[in-house]
Amino acid sequence: MQFTPKKAIGYLLPALAVAGIVWFAWPKPILVDLAQAKLESMEVTISDEAKTRVRHVYTVSAPVAGKVLRISSANEDEEISRHIGEQVTANETIVAVMQPTIPTLLDVRSREELQAAVTAAEAAVKLAEAEVRRLESILELSRLDLNRDEALARTKTIAAKELDQARFDVRTNEAALASAKAQLEVRRSERAVATARLIDPLSADTAASQACCIQIRAPATGRVLKIYQDSETVVPAGAALIDIGDPLDLEVVADLLSTDAVQVAVGASVLIDGWGGQPVKGRVKRVDPAGFLKISALGIEEQRVNTVIDFVDPPEAWSKLGHDYRVIVHVTTWNTEGALTIPVSAIFRKGDDWAVYAVKDGRVKTSIVETGHRNERVVEILAGLAEDDQVILHPSDRISDGVAVDERETH
Repeated sequence: MQFTPKKAIGYLLPALAVAGIVWFAWPKPILVDLAQAKLESMEVTISDEAKTRVRHVYTVSAPVAGKVLRISSANEDEEISRHIGEQVTANETIVAVMQPTIPTLLDVRSREELQAAVTAAEAAVKLAEAEVRRLESILELSRLDLNRDEALARTKTIAAKELDQARFDVRTNEAALASAKAQLEVRRSERAVATARLIDPLSADTAASQACCIQIRAPATGRVLKIYQDSETVVPAGAALIDIGDPLDLEVVADLLSTDAVQVAVGASVLIDGWGGQPVKGRVKRVDPAGFLKISALGIEEQRVNTVIDFVDPPEAWSKLGHDYRVIVHVTTWNTEGALTIPVSAIFRKGDDWAVYAVKDGRVKTSIVETGHRNERVVEILAGLAEDDQVILHPSDRISDGVAVDERETH
């Protein structure tokens, strides 16, 4: 049979059609994201919100009940005007001034009762004064009798017993007069007390404003951190007025979950960030031995433990931080220099074991692995993989043993 170009084309076209069908029907490799198992340094951290605080805060309180004058004033030239952030010196800077409180207003019945008490006190004073005058007269008479008896005794006209009686009468009357005078002072004091209870509050306020009673000075050198009461007001004894501390004497307090706190060791390294500046280093100083109950934002009861952290970096690195600033702490609980790791997104559960999809020569194979420590980024592989083995990240339900895969290009 003669082979002509026309016949060749007739054979070639069906062959090409079959090849095209096979080409399009043949399964293409699935595009996946791959990662390699590698040896690297690894650490496990506990991350949580925390806040800074001045290590030693001095709260100035009212020593007695009274009226505290305005602490913060618009006029910075005033001697007692204090503002948050202002520098104060121990035992020198006046931080608050207190005056006595004015008496309360009286209702009609109370005023009438007090007025009657004043009238009674005045009458008692007059009675005591009359008693003093009476005893003075008696004493004067007894002294005259004593002088006459002494003159008669020198001439032996009267008996010695009569002279002794005259002297006794003088001493008795002197004692009675002294007692009456003391009673008079008591009555005058009672009248003064009754009169003072009727003092008009307006005139009392004027008198108090003219006399400064107590000047409270700073107990320590530092800066004003907080003013509890700006305006002039009446406060009870012990009421907090102002907080003073050194902003460069800072520490960090993190209230960790108790399940996390038991993994934290004193001296553990800490990375502090999330405060608006560059991350700084810290070290765990203390884990409190007692916890406390805290309600989370979702309304869940959580047992928390305060963990105190000191700064390791010099103050220049964190000097912009202040008292009660929010930060994020990352407390290291474990680290090593040579761990075989893969991304956390590569492992999945297979029964009771952890597994990965390993890739070799473009084909997928399920590998059971033994995991160790993990953090938010990678997991430690103790067995099941070797260095440079490739694994699939975020495997989908299309991945199974024997499936051909190819690495997705990243741009």
